[in-house]
Amino acid sequence: MTSRERLQAALEHRTPDRVPMDFGATAVTGIHVSAVHRLRQRLLGEPDHRVKVIEPYQMLGEVDDRLREALGIDVIGMLSRRSMFGTEGRDWKPFTLFDGTPCLVPGQFNVTRAPDGGWYIYAEGDTSVPPSGFMPEGAYFFDSTVRQDPIVEETLDPADNLEEFGLLSPADLDHYRQLAAWRDARPDAGAILVVPGTGFGDIALVPAPFLKHPKGIRDVTEWYVSTKTRRSYVLEVFERQCAIALQNIKTLIDLIGDKVQVAMITGTDFGTQRGPFVSPATYCDLFQPFHRRVNDLIHRQTRWRTFIHSCGSVYRLIPHFIEAGFDVLNPVQCSAAEMDPVRLKREFGKDLVFWGGGVDTQKTLPFGTPDEVYREVRERIEIFNQDGGYVFDAIHNIQGNTPLENMLALFKAVRDSGG
Repeated sequence: MTSRERLQAALEHRTPDRVPMDFGATAVTGIHVSAVHRLRQRLLGEPDHRVKVIEPYQMLGEVDDRLREALGIDVIGMLSRRSMFGTEGRDWKPFTLFDGTPCLVPGQFNVTRAPDGGWYIYAEGDTSVPPSGFMPEGAYFFDSTVRQDPIVEETLDPADNLEEFGLLSPADLDHYRQLAAWRDARPDAGAILVVPGTGFGDIALVPAPFLKHPKGIRDVTEWYVSTKTRRSYVLEVFERQCAIALQNIKTLIDLIGDKVQVAMITGTDFGTQRGPFVSPATYCDLFQPFHRRVNDLIHRQTRWRTFIHSCGSVYRLIPHFIEAGFDVLNPVQCSAAEMDPVRLKREFGKDLVFWGGGVDTQKTLPFGTPDEVYREVRERIEIFNQDGGYVFDAIHNIQGNTPLENMLALFKAVRDSGG
């Protein structure tokens, strides 16, 4: 099978020749640039090659065509024009991480030193405005900084939390046309589109690290409290956001058509390590109506499968994800409560494609031995890939300090599982 055929078989719950694999196609299925650098050096050499940081918030590295072929990766991604810090993937310049990794960052990637030696980063690279992200000394990725103006209830306007949502601009449309041509040059690959503007309540997006002067409710705690105390406000934000998103989806369907097989809709996390973050009733009241509208439109007009990313323990929410029309669940955090892989496959394997769950990135991959990584990967593939319906990936992104030998054991286990 080609990679596209392999992915399509999995999406249709047919057994492919081997499990399809994704690393690098989205911002939640990626590899930190330090880890990509070490993989490239081992597999491809090129000592002077610098890997591009394609997502600076988590410092994810580009998995390019050569590395994708070397690792046997099947899926490519069509990402938005701007990153989490509002940077565009152009005007690349050299940069060196705290751990010494050489890489390339976008021209708008500008940092200044913090008092503790860490780095501040700025929306669109504008160092004249307050920083929107911070990476502590010796760390591997950024956290958003809180830039919350005092809230005056009488003047609080849902439009302030909609500043980042708008119809696709001419520059955006040109970006997607270029992506479509880029995808056409790789016809044998599987492909996923990251749909802009449909991450309702995604807490990574609420602080708006891509805006220079965000207005509205931007503090993480204040936003979560508002889902209870200002529910009508949050619903109005979601209602207007959804209307914009539906128009953009129609535009993207016309531009991209069947060039992709999967559409990533949301990265909003609904689970914690120990249980759901929200009750099923809250999900059904606050989120599901908007998810259903998006999924219904896509399913009416395309053959795309729709993809929901939610970390944590979401076992009790999965039936409601299915009711909302989602076809694919990621990252399948088997280390969380109630997320036993055998149980998940038995109860939901006919309705959902599992995309992830292939190895524990909290313990096994970073801290286990290569043999332990190999065994866990083989076990997860054996469970999830029964009768198809599985795309291999780790549980969220591979982190920068993951041992190289453990990563190599992971990819060897995937290859060996194919026969």
